[in-house]
Amino acid sequence: MRLLAVPNVSEGRDFPVIERLRESLGPGIDLLDQSSDLDHNRTVFTLIGEPGSLVESLVSLARVAAGEIDMGSWRGVHPATGALDVCPVVWLRREDRAQAESVALETARRVGELGIPVFLYGDLATSSDRTERAFFRQGGVDRLGPRMADEGLAPDFGPGNLNPLAGATLITARPPLAAFNVELEVPRPGIAAEIAAEIRESAGGPAGLRAIGTELSTGREQVSMNIHDPAALPLADVVDLVVALATERGATAVGAEVIGLVPAVALEGYDDRLPIRDFDPEFHLIEARLDGAGRGGR
Repeated sequence: MRLLAVPNVSEGRDFPVIERLRESLGPGIDLLDQSSDLDHNRTVFTLIGEPGSLVESLVSLARVAAGEIDMGSWRGVHPATGALDVCPVVWLRREDRAQAESVALETARRVGELGIPVFLYGDLATSSDRTERAFFRQGGVDRLGPRMADEGLAPDFGPGNLNPLAGATLITARPPLAAFNVELEVPRPGIAAEIAAEIRESAGGPAGLRAIGTELSTGREQVSMNIHDPAALPLADVVDLVVALATERGATAVGAEVIGLVPAVALEGYDDRLPIRDFDPEFHLIEARLDGAGRGGR
């Protein structure tokens, strides 16, 4: 059995550091995708491997990230809590869910042993208020330390205080989702944030839709989204929703972006709604990359 993992690290600008992070993944896994973003200051790796190899790879990445990334000086438009920020283990078949959860929990225990507090979120959350990553990101990494020290926010694994360099790591097990961004030309600041606030599930938007609005260094803005069930909410519907709300505000959607890999079902009916930058189904669909990995591709 092989499982996916999609670790996100808080470095997207220093390419020698990113290369050392990549090298830390070690043997026994296939690296299916790597995506770095300068504005977000974030790199997303997509890995596949046997359970034991996957744990070792993720723990090695956490160790190296803790030595390479100083969250005390970190800056980026994407919220983050740690050097190894989020680390979901992904099951592709329902019968593999229990194994994915076991890998996620073992990874969490081992990362905690490195002196990095680990919080479980999503389906592994230990209380209902911890389900969303946004709960831990309230106020940013600078606020997380006082919340742990003074307000009793205890990690599920690792020390009770924030690691002064590496911050904290969020870990879960989940099925595949789609990480998808829509870029806007805007007549005034803040439109992407307004749209994100309106479409996210917590505000009454479609189920499973998480969204934030960010300002990019180009002067454009971006609605950055995770679609937790892309079969029920394909990207075509997401684009239609964002475009409609952007048009109401005098903004123009100028392009889209897929981060990492997405299941093929996410692109059903997409047609030519909005160009997806550098998108190639042979490289960005999970099914195609798994087929390549099965033939020995890397």
